Formats: sequence, structure tokens, C-alpha cells
Amino acid sequence: MDVIGPNASASAEALAEETQAEKLARIKRELGEVPTLPGVYLWKDAAGEVIYIGKAKQLRARMRQYVNFQDDRAKIPLLVEKIDSFEYIVVDNEHESLVLEKNLINQYSPFYNADFKDDKSYPFIAVTEGDVFPAIKYTRERHKAKTRYFGPFTDSRAARRLIDIARKVVPMCSASCATWREMNRRLEGGAGVEDATRANPCFDAHVGLGPGACCGRVTPEEYLCNVRRIEQFLSGRHKEFLDSLGEEMSEAACALEFEKAARLKLQIDTINSLGDRQHAVSSHDLNADVVGFFREETVAGVHVFVIREGRIIISNEFVLNKGTDVPDEDLLHNFLLRYYDATTSIPHEVIVRELPEDVDAMQEWLAEKLASPHGAKVRFTKPRRAEKANLLDMAENNARHTLNRYKVRTNYTDKRLNDALLQLESALALEAPPKRIECFDISTLHGSYTVASMVVFTGGKPDKNQYRRFKIRAELDEANDFLSMQEVMRRRYRPERLEDERFGSRPDLIILDGGRPQLTAALAMFEEMGIDDIPMVGLAKRDEELFVPWQDSGPVVLPGGSASLYLVKQVRDEAHRFAIAFHRELRGKGMTASVLDDVTGVGPVRKKALLKHFKSMRNLKAATLEDIKGSGVLPDEVAEELFLVMQQYNERLNKDGGAEDDRD
Repeated sequence: MDVIGPNASASAEALAEETQAEKLARIKRELGEVPTLPGVYLWKDAAGEVIYIGKAKQLRARMRQYVNFQDDRAKIPLLVEKIDSFEYIVVDNEHESLVLEKNLINQYSPFYNADFKDDKSYPFIAVTEGDVFPAIKYTRERHKAKTRYFGPFTDSRAARRLIDIARKVVPMCSASCATWREMNRRLEGGAGVEDATRANPCFDAHVGLGPGACCGRVTPEEYLCNVRRIEQFLSGRHKEFLDSLGEEMSEAACALEFEKAARLKLQIDTINSLGDRQHAVSSHDLNADVVGFFREETVAGVHVFVIREGRIIISNEFVLNKGTDVPDEDLLHNFLLRYYDATTSIPHEVIVRELPEDVDAMQEWLAEKLASPHGAKVRFTKPRRAEKANLLDMAENNARHTLNRYKVRTNYTDKRLNDALLQLESALALEAPPKRIECFDISTLHGSYTVASMVVFTGGKPDKNQYRRFKIRAELDEANDFLSMQEVMRRRYRPERLEDERFGSRPDLIILDGGRPQLTAALAMFEEMGIDDIPMVGLAKRDEELFVPWQDSGPVVLPGGSASLYLVKQVRDEAHRFAIAFHRELRGKGMTASVLDDVTGVGPVRKKALLKHFKSMRNLKAATLEDIKGSGVLPDEVAEELFLVMQQYNERLNKDGGAEDDRD
């Protein structure tokens, strides 16, 4: 494995004077020396900090995709702008690169790699296998040698409760017991088992939670049998554990050891009652992890159901610091690396919505961690059967609740809205944060049923009581968003409307859904009306660019993933939704009036009877000739005429591509 960095011959002073174009050209030249081998690459900023780590089957080609902007991920332009140098590490195969990538991400925690939002350590249940009498404990420590860990648990109470249940089922020493710690120190100091124990048992041994290792009631060999059983229990292999206890209970009963048999029966009943409380999700002995995601702009919730023997034994939730600002495969890849690096509970199957891009390397890595004595493999699957699809739906629904709880707990939404308004103030050179934002959108079908929507966001949140909608009065032969926008501006901002309390207060910012042409048309109307004190911008759809009146050199581009960009897109999408809804409503009414009126023999009475029979125009559109005749409303010849007209209407609508609106 070779570690190689870029050519460092240029002086620091020379690099400091580089323009962005010169820097990009230098990096492209240096990439020409990168080998076409598998490995891991590390992008660095001007301060030498690692800002992104990735792996590749072919290093040079993958790294060139960044600087040639062939990677369409939203974060790439921002990342490339920060890149000043790089390193790469050559390995022998993709599996090695996956493991190395995971280790380097843990070491550097790069900003542009997805990570847990709450970077605290998660609790585990640990068994100290390296001791003569291993103990069980609740811990957040980093994994130590000769200690087996179960988890992680995102619910600390669930972890502690599971320890209590496990010790009731199989007595075992606790690492928090002072007597066990004293005995363990003596054993580590070289004392024999007999010398390390004492005459009186500890409290746990008195109440049946400990086997009495501290007072010599159990030999190390007998105790290790308990350890194996409790590890089976914590791994979720309850059936195997129950079979073992059942055989031992039968042997004890045959040997007339009724007290021992009764204790074993109590342990079996405890496990069975635990199974009744756990949620059975599969009629088969499913051994799988179900990973569900719910993403918003810059944050994501993850929920993992750990299913063993067809039952959910652990339910874990996480929040990631990346959302829709990174592709699905990036988010999934980084989470799987972090999660399965931490856990020792490896399933035979991982159920996900989409397979990882490097699924073969992932499966090989997890199979290596599973280390099954029977050679079992780990496979990733997309849900095909209804049972697994339902499990994934349930995990994704819980991921949504995970994210909602995080947002409420941290006051995430209010903080983000405040950031968004402050960012808009700065980016658009406003006098103050725009507390009231009004956004307009036009919706039309080739000039017919043209409408406009006005949505209002107050303090960054939708204020639906202030929403307004407009029928465009101008007679249009074809779609004309400019004239339509001018009409809406005139009607909304004429003096009497600005003073009308029903329209609320004067806005701090107007957003028009469209680029510079819509903005120019609206500004011309404002100039005619003598309005010059309301900031206005035009939002272009393609690159989410904001066109402003005072800047001819180009649009304002808000940073990808920023709170301000998320808010602007949310406002625009809400205006579009509201306009489309009104357009459909008018078009539906217009269709009812015009299409049925075009049919000879269908008057008001028959029209009303048809709609009563078919419940809606949608049902009437989809009706067959036999359905229309069977309604008993129309004579056969009128029914045939109506069916022909409806067919012609549907063909015209399909020819238009089902268009709901024509916009720039």
C-alpha cells in the first residue's frame, strides 16, 4: 500500500497568489500523475485540512470527475472551490479501499462526508471475555481487545434494561460489582482462583443475579458456559438458547434434581415472556437489519430495525448532518461504514431501498466481520416480498419521526429559519431580514384558464391565511407570463390594496417565479405605479439563481445546502403548488361547462343527472360507451355523441402532454 501526495515544489507564496482558474489547472496537471489503480483519495483545503475522503476502483478517472465537473452532486462545485491539494493511497483491491476509507473517515472526520449529527458515543453492552470470570457491563468506551460488544443502542434505558433481563435469565457477574473488581485484581496479580475468592458471597449472588464466582460456588469452566449462553441471548439467538436450556432441564428432571429443573424452567419462561413482548415481524427466522432513511435539505433521520429470528430485538435511531444536499448513495454509503464499523451484531441480510454502489465490497467486508464458522455470507437486498417491503416502509416512517423529534428537541427549525432570513438579508443587500415574503407564480394551459398565485411566508413559515389567488383578466391567445405578471403586480400593489388590511402588511421581499424577463416586466409595472421601496427578485428554476435589479453582471447564487436556498425553494414550490391547484379547479369547471355543452341533446337536467350518476367528471371521462348507455340518463344516439366528444377531449389533453401549466 503506497501513500502519495501532490507535487510540493511550488512555494507557499506562489500558491497563495493563484487564481481559482490557475489552481484548478495546477490540480488537473497533478492528476495526470495519479495511477489508474484502486485506492482512496483525500482532498485538502489551503490550510492542509482533509475536507473529503472517497474511494475509487480507478483513482485518476474518479478524481478527474471532480475537477472536470462531471460529477453532478450538488456539493461538488463548493468542494472543488475549496480544494487546494490532494493525497491518494493505492491498495490492491476494492475491499481494501473500503476498509481504508472507513478508517480514514474516522480519523479525519471530513466536513463534506456525511456524519452523525450528534457526534456523541453510543452505549454498548460489553462482556469482558479476557477475564477469568468475564463480567457484563454498560459502557460507552471505545472497543477494547478481548472484550465483546453488543449494540450500539441509541436508547440507553433499553441497554440497561436488557442487561437486567439477561442476568435474570443467566446469572453473571457485573463489572460494577466491587467484589468482582477486587477478585479480578487478585487474579490479574497472579493469585489462583481459590486465593482470589472469599467466604461470603456478594449481594448479587445473594439475590440470584450472580453465580457466586466471588465465593467459589462456580468453577471458571462452568462460568464460561454461562458466558456463552448470555452471549447467545444478547445476539438474539433465543431459539438456540432455549433448546439448550430445555435439554438441560430434561436432564435435571431425569436425575431428580428438581430445584435445578425449576430454576431452568423459570429462565425459559422469562425468555418466552420477553419474546411475547417483542414485535414479531416475520413468519420466518429472518436475520436482518432494516435501514430506513428520511431526508430533508441538510439533515436526515435514520432508523435501523435489528431483527433476529423474525423479531425486532433492537430499534436504533440516528440523525445525520447531510440530507438531500448529497445523493442517496453517498448518504447510504457513509452511514453503513459508520454503523457497521461500530456494531458487532452483523446480520445475514441488510434490507435497504437501493443497493449501495459498491455492494460487492460492502458484502465482503461485512461477511469478514460476521466471521461465521459455517461460512455464512452477508447480502444486501431491495425489498421484493410484501413482508420485507412493509418492514422497510415502517423503518422509513420511524426515520421521519426520529428527525421530527430531533428538530423539536434542538429547536432546529427556528434556528434554521433565523439563519435563512439573515443570509437572505446579506445576499440580497436588504435593509433588514425579510420577515414577510410574498411570492408569485403564473399557471396556464396555452393561454387558457390563466391564473396567478400569491403565497406569503411570515418569519420564514407559510402564512396560509394571507394566500391570495388571481384570475387573469387579460384576453390571451397564448401563454404570456409577462403580461400576466404585470396584471398581478398592478392588482396586488395598487394603493388601495396596499392599504387593505385583508392583504396584510407591505412585504419586505417579493419573489417572482421566473428569471430576468419576469423581473423586468414586474419592475416596469412598479415604475409605472411609482413604487420603488419594495425589494424584488426573480428566481430562475434551472440553477435556483436569484436575479436582482441592481446587478447586471449575473445572478445571485445562494450556497448549495444553505438555509437561505432551502427557504427560497420552499417558497417557490408552495407558490407553484397553489397556482396549479387553482388552475386545475378552473379548468375542471370549464371542462364541465364546455365539454358537456358541446353535446347535442345534453341540457342542464341531463348534465346534472350524468354528474350525479358518475360522481365526478373524472369518472365520466374514463367511462366506456357501455357505461354511459347503462346509466339510463341518455338515449343511445346522444350517449354515442357524448362518448365521441369525451374521446376527442382526452386525445387533445394527451397531445398537450397532460400539461397543467406553461412557465419559463
